[in-house]
Amino acid sequence: MGRYTGPAARLCRREGTHLFLKGMKCDTGKCAGVKRAYPPGQHGQLRVKLSDYGIQLREKQKVKRMYGMLERQFRRYFNIAQKAKGVTGQQLLEMLERRLDNVLYRMGFATSRREGRQIVGHRATMVNGRLVNIPSYQVKAGDVIQLAPQRKGQAERITQNLERTKTRPVPAWLQVDTEQLKGVVIRTPQRSDMGASIQEQLIVELYSK
Repeated sequence: MGRYTGPAARLCRREGTHLFLKGMKCDTGKCAGVKRAYPPGQHGQLRVKLSDYGIQLREKQKVKRMYGMLERQFRRYFNIAQKAKGVTGQQLLEMLERRLDNVLYRMGFATSRREGRQIVGHRATMVNGRLVNIPSYQVKAGDVIQLAPQRKGQAERITQNLERTKTRPVPAWLQVDTEQLKGVVIRTPQRSDMGASIQEQLIVELYSK
C-alpha cells in the first residue's frame, strides 16, 4: 500500500489544523502550522470562500491525512462502513480508530500515527501473544497489545514516548500498563471518544454525490 512521503507540515498547513503528523513537535511553537498559519503555495495567503463541495473535500482530506492514508485505501474503508449496520460516518471513524497504528498512538506508545506505523512495521508489536506487522490490523474488544519480546530494543523508545505523552489522556476504550508496556482494548471506540473536531457527515455527503 502506498503512503505519503512528502513534508508532513505542509499537510497540516493545507488543512488549517494540527494533524499531529510530527508527534510532540505539533504541540510546540516550532510547528510550521503555527509559524505560517496559511495554506502552502504561491496563493496560500489569499482569502478564498469555499463552496459546499470544497468544505466537504477539505474535511475528507483532513481525516484521510490525519490517519495517514491515500485515497484508494480511505475509499475502501468508506465502502465497508457504508455496508455495515449503523451510521456510516460513525462506522468509518470506528474502523479508523481501531487500526493498530492508531491504537499505539492513542496509548502513548508512539508520538504520532506515522511512528505507530513504523513500530508495527518493524515487527515490534504483539496482539494476544501473536506478532502483528500490519498497521491497518483491526483490534477488537479484549485484545491485549504489547511489545514483542524479541524486539526489546524498542522498549526504551516506547518508554520515552510514554514519558513524552503522559499529559495526553488515554481514551476511555483503552487501558494502558506503563510498567509492563502493555495495553488492553476494553471496548470498541464510540463517537464520543473521538472528539468533535471531525465532521464525518461531510465525508458521507461527499462520497454520496
